[in-house]
Amino acid sequence: MKRTMLQPGSALAHVRGQVADLETENIALLAERARALEGVITLWYGESDLVTPQFIRDAAKASLDAGETFYVPEMGGRPDLAQALARYQSSLHGREIATTRSTVAPGGMHSLFLGLELILQTGDNAVYIEPQWPNIRHAIHLHGAEARPYSLEHRDGAWRLDLDALFDRCDARTRAIVFSTPANPTGWTASTDELAALLDFSRRTGVWIVSDEMYNRLYFDGACAPSIMAIAEDEDLVLCVNGFSKSWAMTGWRIGWLNHPASVAPAVRAMTQYMNSGTAPFVQAGALAALEGGEDFVRTVVGRCRTGLDIAHDILGRSNRVVLSEPPKGGMYAFFSVDGEASAGELCMKILNEARVGLAPGHMFGEASRQFIRMCVCNDESRIRTACERIAQAF
Repeated sequence: MKRTMLQPGSALAHVRGQVADLETENIALLAERARALEGVITLWYGESDLVTPQFIRDAAKASLDAGETFYVPEMGGRPDLAQALARYQSSLHGREIATTRSTVAPGGMHSLFLGLELILQTGDNAVYIEPQWPNIRHAIHLHGAEARPYSLEHRDGAWRLDLDALFDRCDARTRAIVFSTPANPTGWTASTDELAALLDFSRRTGVWIVSDEMYNRLYFDGACAPSIMAIAEDEDLVLCVNGFSKSWAMTGWRIGWLNHPASVAPAVRAMTQYMNSGTAPFVQAGALAALEGGEDFVRTVVGRCRTGLDIAHDILGRSNRVVLSEPPKGGMYAFFSVDGEASAGELCMKILNEARVGLAPGHMFGEASRQFIRMCVCNDESRIRTACERIAQAF
């Protein structure tokens, strides 16, 4: 076969299109500016200021000391972790969720990627609910599918889902509906009735439901937010993304899991084999400790989120320019706009320069939230209080 000789130049012109045109805008510009300033309170990242609990770190250290540095042959996860995960989810959701329904992966993002790899191909579209964590739309794009947004309505001071409008966004090429609940960044949480309606739509149309439930435990009205895992049957077209990052302060550990129908477990685990050959055994040991002994810590994180949110709404709510929505039922963010400010990007730079507080601009989460700002409130309450006072004073 004769090959065409390529002239020297940019190799980028010869990579796959979905990668070459991938958007890379993030908070890097603000972070770069912050390095030149003193005393900045950074609240733009989606993580708490808490270090992973000692007992979880000790479990990982013990695993390392025991020489557990080899491959884990079970691509679904270490047997002890897989069994603990089944017990944990069964207890949390009030129904049996077997080990065949979950696959351990190196992080929630990898779990999402596995799920989309399972169901999407070029020419499909996936309808995603925004405002939304930007990784979801970019992951859809990377798979060659159209990332088709549907926006929650911001009405009467709250983010609301119009199911009919959402379903109208679907067509013959729609392969999945993707959302997060509690949502990043809004805190919007799908009700049990809304999840049931989504599940009924899936059963009628064959459209997959992909529910990102990373913030499921960071919920203020019970042990967990309503979950599609509590109502989906074993072979429903449902994928549920979850992980240890938020509830157990393990963002840097990179471990999560994907819930899926039992029948596709071999396929998901084969993909795991070829994509990353499993998750490190000592990281899985830490995750096992989190499930078995971490409930008190989860409650601490939830309390930290709720207190931070109360402080933010109290202080910022006194300003006649800050526009706050109803306090969310879950998550770790305050999400607000400022009257008279059309560009949250420029406003975040102003707040960084004048108030020394780092926040995330809303345009990163979709067109519907271009005027909004995200603040992570899962921090020490004195830092949240100081940050909010600085912001209010800057206005």
